[in-house]
Amino acid sequence: MITIRQANPADSKIIADFQILMALETEQLKLHRRTVVAGVKQVFARPEHGCYFVAENQGSIIASLLITYEWSDWRNGTIYWIQSVFVKPEFRNRGVFKTMYQHIKALVLSDNRVMGIRLYVDKFNTTARTIYEKIQMNGDHYALYEWMK
Repeated sequence: MITIRQANPADSKIIADFQILMALETEQLKLHRRTVVAGVKQVFARPEHGCYFVAENQGSIIASLLITYEWSDWRNGTIYWIQSVFVKPEFRNRGVFKTMYQHIKALVLSDNRVMGIRLYVDKFNTTARTIYEKIQMNGDHYALYEWMK
């Protein structure tokens, strides 16, 4: 049985490992372990950055995601951004992300200060895009543009 819980600092190492694997798998990007570990620890040290959730199966962490926050003046509320999603390969296509998403959606529905959920996905990651569409998210409204140092 899959359970979802908010992550805690003791989960930092596995979350960092997942992020390194995810970047390599999805974008062929080799991240610096020291930077990722420090970045994960900052989320726990400074909750205004966001919070992690993990999925467990038989007491073992099998997936993680990060929620960050965007203020919407249009909606006078917060929007949760799902980021840094990783599910161990042997647990994919078994509803793990869907279960995590449903958990996050229930949190949004129970809090009048939170208006919705967004995420971004690499346009070439067709597997992830198919999953997001199956849970009735859509990518019809916005194109994401960015500048990164």
